[in-house]
Amino acid sequence: MTEPASILIVDDDENIRQSFSTVLMKAGYEVEAAENGASAVAKSATRFYNLALIDIRLPDVEGIELITRLNKTNPEMVKIIVTGFPSVQNAVEAVNRGANGYIIKPAKMEELLKMINEHLKKQETARHYNEQKIKEFIETRIKEEDSK
Repeated sequence: MTEPASILIVDDDENIRQSFSTVLMKAGYEVEAAENGASAVAKSATRFYNLALIDIRLPDVEGIELITRLNKTNPEMVKIIVTGFPSVQNAVEAVNRGANGYIIKPAKMEELLKMINEHLKKQETARHYNEQKIKEFIETRIKEEDSK
């Protein structure tokens, strides 16, 4: 049995954190929350999260800047911007900084869960592919060493 995916919710609004947490825990995910960017970076420095839902406007940093910071602590984490202030400029900048998705508040929970599931499947597929490539590399190196 595999562990449930872990999700970090980064939002300064307690109601958003609570509602997302409730829905995601019911869907079987492990969930933690951070109320600002500093807390999110600190949490991600000590624990692996499969995915982060990041509010675009936080009290200490813009969500788009937080993506860059989280890439340093956990580059494989899926990062989805959640915003009540949508704009084409924000969406383009978010993608250019490494966001994997962009969703508008109020988020439809079915849409959010679908997006999360799709990204987590892609992440798992990439992980298995990388593991297979590493295994093949090691096997090749062993054969090379044995033939010397």
